[in-house]
Amino acid sequence: MITFRHFKNTDPPALADVWNESHPSRSAFPLRTPSLLERWVFSKPYFDPEGLIVAIDDADNNKVLGYIHAGFGPSPELSALDYTQGVICSLAVRPSARRHGIARDLVQRSEKYLIARGSTTLHAGPRWPYCPFGFGLYGGTNCPGFLASDPGADPFFKSLGYAPSGTTLVFHKRLDAPLSIADGRFSLLRKRYDTQVLRSAGVPSWWHDCVWGTLEPVEFRMVDKLANNFLAARAIVWELEGYGWRWGFPSAGVLDIQVRQDLRRQGLAKLLMAHVLRFLQDQFFGICEVQAPSDAPDLIGLCRATTLEQVDIGTTYVKMVNG
Repeated sequence: MITFRHFKNTDPPALADVWNESHPSRSAFPLRTPSLLERWVFSKPYFDPEGLIVAIDDADNNKVLGYIHAGFGPSPELSALDYTQGVICSLAVRPSARRHGIARDLVQRSEKYLIARGSTTLHAGPRWPYCPFGFGLYGGTNCPGFLASDPGADPFFKSLGYAPSGTTLVFHKRLDAPLSIADGRFSLLRKRYDTQVLRSAGVPSWWHDCVWGTLEPVEFRMVDKLANNFLAARAIVWELEGYGWRWGFPSAGVLDIQVRQDLRRQGLAKLLMAHVLRFLQDQFFGICEVQAPSDAPDLIGLCRATTLEQVDIGTTYVKMVNG
């Protein structure tokens, strides 16, 4: 008989087994040790055991068959939780236990948990900023929702009344070949701007600190030499350790690329990205990943201009709570 309960402190080894069985695709960090769950999940200041619901088989020594994990999005100021925004961050069922309604039951129980705490909007698939859990373990560089490389997610959530609410394109650049990123504007830009590498990037908000956790990203800055080294553009980069094992190459991801408003469309982002790629290549990385929301045409254009290739697409889903 299958029963459901909340998380217990003895669950992490079984949860790691379920994760590895359920997420064999390119999208997931292989959990070689349950301690990675402590780093990326249990250490969050808002982790609630009741939001992690486990399905067990009573007839098989209480074997864990699957789980679902949900949390809440942030306030507009990224300074506190907003309980009206519920997020289903992860759902996994062992392949041997599928087609028995376990996943559907888990979602229904997760929805009850979220609604009981005030959620009026339910998101499925973590995507910034609605990503209390998932970063570091699923999706690569950032939280893109549920990826197309996990083909079961889309029809499943649609069958439960969720509608697609946004997509994120995933781009890769292989770094095992010479880089060739040319632009006639680069020579003039190099005369005015220097690129700096800061080994410890600043954390912009409480929510960034919660989501990133113990991450130590590197910050690339482009500064104006003629204006007292005023910041003109920046990018945040971090090493994708577990994904590198999955993809077969040491890998890094670009989390954020920003250019000062009055300096956009002058080639600064393209030059900065070229510096990032060259730096990563010099450090013997084999893949650089960038994620671009489908409603960010400038970032998508930058990825293509710097010869990145789309390898996946993520989708997040939403359902409004009636009444």
